[in-house]
Amino acid sequence: MDEPLQPSRKPLGFWKTALATFVGGLTASIVFSVLAFFFLLSLLIGSLLSQSAPKTIEENSVLKINLSSISELVTADPWSTFLPSRGEGEQSISLTQALAAIRKAKANDRIRGIYLNLDSYSGGMASTADLRAALLDFRSSGKFVVAYADSYDQKAYYLSSVADQLILNPEGSVGLVGLASSSLFYHQALEKLGLKAQVFKVGTYKGAVEPFILDQLSEPNREQISVYLSGLWDFILREVSASRSIPVDSLRSFADQGLAFSEAETFVRHRLVDTLAYRLDVEGLIARRAGVSSPKDLHVVTLADLVNLPDPLDATRKSKEDVVTVVYAEGEIGDNPLSSEGITQELAQRLRELREDDKAKAIVLRINSPGGSAFLSDQIWHEVYELRKSRTIVVSMGDVAASGGYYIASAADAVVASPVTLTGSIGIFGIIPDASELARRIGVNVDVVKTSPYADMELSSPMATILRPMTEDKKLLIQRQVERGYRTFLSRVATGRDLPVARVDSIGQGRVWLGAKAKELGLVDELGGLEDAIRLAARLAGLSKDYAVDYGQTSRSFFDQLLDSKSADRFTARLRGFFMSDQEKKLREFVRMTYQYSGVQARLPYEYAPY
Repeated sequence: MDEPLQPSRKPLGFWKTALATFVGGLTASIVFSVLAFFFLLSLLIGSLLSQSAPKTIEENSVLKINLSSISELVTADPWSTFLPSRGEGEQSISLTQALAAIRKAKANDRIRGIYLNLDSYSGGMASTADLRAALLDFRSSGKFVVAYADSYDQKAYYLSSVADQLILNPEGSVGLVGLASSSLFYHQALEKLGLKAQVFKVGTYKGAVEPFILDQLSEPNREQISVYLSGLWDFILREVSASRSIPVDSLRSFADQGLAFSEAETFVRHRLVDTLAYRLDVEGLIARRAGVSSPKDLHVVTLADLVNLPDPLDATRKSKEDVVTVVYAEGEIGDNPLSSEGITQELAQRLRELREDDKAKAIVLRINSPGGSAFLSDQIWHEVYELRKSRTIVVSMGDVAASGGYYIASAADAVVASPVTLTGSIGIFGIIPDASELARRIGVNVDVVKTSPYADMELSSPMATILRPMTEDKKLLIQRQVERGYRTFLSRVATGRDLPVARVDSIGQGRVWLGAKAKELGLVDELGGLEDAIRLAARLAGLSKDYAVDYGQTSRSFFDQLLDSKSADRFTARLRGFFMSDQEKKLREFVRMTYQYSGVQARLPYEYAPY
């Protein structure tokens, strides 16, 4: 008889094994996720604690300054929170923090001196002048400042020339060559592509549009650039001359003869540097100046290490009733969703909030902007003007406060600028592309049905405007709009500065001025930096001598951005940019340029960077 079939045990064993594997994998995933969560949490807590905990300064310390650039507002990249010490460069630090750190180093008896390490440096001219003044003030305490570089570029040398001792690598150089400004023109390239720029502007000196319509600088634009470059160069030569005890004519002759391209001994002979040495040998020299026998006994601190130490100025600023509030306006003016930087409607909102803040008795608006949207500039101007009715508001100009940047400044009670701030540029423009020839070449046409003669000029129908030639009557309408905007600009400045409109027009016309000349012309009240503006605001507001200063947050970390809902879009844009390839960043910049020139503009050229 056949035996009955027995059920196989193999499938049961298989499912047991599969279930065990699944449970094990799930458990491992949960354990890993929990560990990862606590790891990230510990990093967050550690980061927050490290930001708030002041660093202990050891005896025989030296402040080592490594700066490639400096700006009013800084944001750390996503990895700086986790890897704060990577690389040789200075951790992200704002100009306000850097100036305060140098003050703290001056007052701290454990810090013997400063070691400047500035091979290359690209900060704005006014910011650099502020840093240089802070280093001079530090030297007044009797402490030393020593500078070293493998090679000094021109701006790094200007900043370093304040040092007691300048040291250069035996194979290095000092790039004292003079100043130059170049502009890229693409008028012919656009024509070859079948593109034209239809420009509408007011301002003889408004050079921002020239690359689109000319093949070289216009004479008025060449004139204004030549004047402010000469002013900057004279300023640099005078400052270096005073620090190095070298006649200005000798420095000018050095640059004119091209001696910057000579062997290193040339710079010693001309007293631009004091000695030649290799980088590793400088450490021994610094140690001896600090009074220790070996570099091993020397403790090095950075500007970032001093951020959380008490500021000597705070000792005289204890009032809880009288507060000077500093507000920062940095970057291009415009609500650009493609950018994580710039001045947006948030600034207007912040100024309006200060009207309701009884604690803010005086406000300093620190501007570092080449301008941007004329419309948004007017919105911000209005808030400054309204705030002035109930509060004292003083503008402090940084490297540049021109065009829209000057527009918003003009409503303040007083304006303080650096002698080398680029300002003015009172003028506006608009650009509308004409791609009709390109459309013809590739066989593209646009046909429009409209109810009114100008219905196809609506911004919501850009193709109807761009792909067809614009008629003369439409061009006239846009030109009138731009001229109306210029008249508004003139009236805003005239009202804020208490000047006749005709006078503003005569010094306007889009012309850029250095801060020192702007003061002569009545566009600026005083020359100085941020602290000078703070003192002026306190005096105008009648505050007590022990008034407090709220500098706000000038340096933001990864987690600051992550946890701030107001800056979510900017944080996303910044993080997205961090992971972009160079090609993707170039494409984004191209799209950004197209976006930023939409509408009527009050700005300097987008290529502009203050020397």
